[in-house]
Amino acid sequence: MSTVANPRRPDAPAPGGLLGRIGEALERPGVLGAVMLAPAVLYVVFFVAVPFFMAILLSLSDATAGDPRLDEFVGLSNFVAVMQQGAFWTALRNSLIITVATVGLIVVLATIAVEFLAREFRGKRLVQVLFMMPWAMPVSLAAITWLWLLDSQFSPIDWILVQIGVLGPDGILGPARNMYWLGRTHLGIAAVVFIDTWRTLPLATIIVLAGRLSIPRERLEQAEIDGAGFFRTLFRIVIPALAPVLIVAILFTALLVIGEISSVELLTRGGPGHSTQILPLWAYEKGIESGDLGQGAAIALFLFPVLLAAAIVALRFASKLHKD
Repeated sequence: MSTVANPRRPDAPAPGGLLGRIGEALERPGVLGAVMLAPAVLYVVFFVAVPFFMAILLSLSDATAGDPRLDEFVGLSNFVAVMQQGAFWTALRNSLIITVATVGLIVVLATIAVEFLAREFRGKRLVQVLFMMPWAMPVSLAAITWLWLLDSQFSPIDWILVQIGVLGPDGILGPARNMYWLGRTHLGIAAVVFIDTWRTLPLATIIVLAGRLSIPRERLEQAEIDGAGFFRTLFRIVIPALAPVLIVAILFTALLVIGEISSVELLTRGGPGHSTQILPLWAYEKGIESGDLGQGAAIALFLFPVLLAAAIVALRFASKLHKD
């Protein structure tokens, strides 16, 4: 029986052609990995490394928006000038308070949410979708919503507090019918902490949930057979197993929150005065709105050594726990 060979397509590459040589090159050890990593490396170089070194140069110069030249070296004078301003210490204090409070709330709430989401129940998919909405919601839409909820005159939260007797003539919080959430320092900071927690909690929960689902079911079932209750299982098995993942979630959350600018900018604008000011927002106002690029860069770089040291310690501690 005779066979007829299939004719080669006209557009097919000839053996040993350009595509063949490219394929052979990609099959060499390390070449394919380098090609796959190249986009990420380019992104880090052009959008992280270059702006970072530009910020260092700006912080050591007398550059302004009107004269952005970097040829006049002024040393650490921008850092000294920034630290001599009272608004700097207020912004630093508020940044640390908001970050620590938000991270603390997220650790507690994420642990609770993970224990809830790790179980099977009716309507679980709907709950997961609703739980992710704060993270998926655009920042502008979330800000408009919270500006309405915390309005000084028409806040629905204040109306509910008046109806249940917490606010008003006989209210335990005072005779006023409004709390003025965004007009008082402590309430403004508390509102920013709550909103940052509301927006960041889904991300932290996803990170921790991945670690929770990796715990062997046999360990949990054995603890239940041995008579361990919910809290004993949580503190003796679940949390120790989640410790490395919790540290990573804390690190990511802290870095996101301490660099967050939209909540304060859209809600309080750092006011009243500088009472709710934070370092990222003040760096933007100094460097962009006021045109002092040198001092703005100095403010933006101030927390970098602290954050870098904290990140290294946290990752080393997480790696040690994971190996143990």
